[in-house]
Amino acid sequence: MEIAEILKKTYAGKKVFVTGHTGFKGSWMVRVLQILGADVKGYALAPVYRNSLFDLLDYPNTMHSVFGDILDAEHVKQEILSFQPDYIFHLAAQPLVRLSYVNPAYTFHVNATGTAYVLDAVRALDKPCIVVCITTDKVYENREWIHPYRETDELGGYDPYSASKAAAEIVIQSYRRSFFNPDHYRSHQKSISVARAGNVIGGGDWSEDRLIPDTIKALFQERPIIIRNPASVRPWQHVLEPVIGYLLLGHKQTEDPVKFAGAFNFGPHTEDTLPVEKLVQLVLATWGSGSYETQANPNAPHEAGLLRLDITKAQLELGWNPKWNAVASIENTIEWYREHKGDIASITQKQIENYLS
Repeated sequence: MEIAEILKKTYAGKKVFVTGHTGFKGSWMVRVLQILGADVKGYALAPVYRNSLFDLLDYPNTMHSVFGDILDAEHVKQEILSFQPDYIFHLAAQPLVRLSYVNPAYTFHVNATGTAYVLDAVRALDKPCIVVCITTDKVYENREWIHPYRETDELGGYDPYSASKAAAEIVIQSYRRSFFNPDHYRSHQKSISVARAGNVIGGGDWSEDRLIPDTIKALFQERPIIIRNPASVRPWQHVLEPVIGYLLLGHKQTEDPVKFAGAFNFGPHTEDTLPVEKLVQLVLATWGSGSYETQANPNAPHEAGLLRLDITKAQLELGWNPKWNAVASIENTIEWYREHKGDIASITQKQIENYLS
């Protein structure tokens, strides 16, 4: 059975609650869920950027969309309980490393405490529910070693963003053990998993201090792309790779809510874990013009230099595999941005259908 058919059988007609639905990854997830026939409700802050994917896809008129703060515990609880979801995908976060240096306390509050508020609402939900909490590849205690990180490796974090996501994982683990213990699933009927994804690229990302948005803006303005850390190695992947992975994980939890109540990595194949400079070179080759220059800042805040994910567990237990290599991921990303002032709904739909076919 193909992945599209599997996911349609799982999510069609089901109530799916998505936190962070106005963000880059959340907007793609909502569109995939709509294609699968799910009844989607989103909870998030209003979009930050003009021409956000959320606005371009007209989500305010095609889904249950609630603007609210993940730190408003009562509002979060009210919206979850009123919707009575079958599935919850928790994506809401402060997702930027450099911003976490500017406002570390807020980053910890949103990423760790916000996660606790979501899980507190799940505690009050008197029905079976599958929950997938999305964290990041940066939750691992990064020792800058060459081997990829496995789900059993030590959690940590140098910068406030990474540490806040590791803290969120500790929160999730505590709630799973204390309130949603898999050994007692029959009594609470909640299955809580964690998804750790690599660096995502794709159309619709306008965030500050992120490589692809900064690169696209430079290309549109016909100025050189500025690279801060050309040798830094990251697990790059198109946004649809982890989104489909999250949905497949939710499907597997439906089949076996005890076995799959754990952590899973979603990243590219080893050969697609590339240095920043190589990724920019591939973007320029696809775009057909442009230039770049490196501007190292010795006073810049620390960012990891080498990070790879071991995806063996997702491959073996979920049957998930990356579908688009680095070149295909970049081609689809560039195609989206070239068309972003046209029919965004059609280009987004086409890319999702191509991925699922």
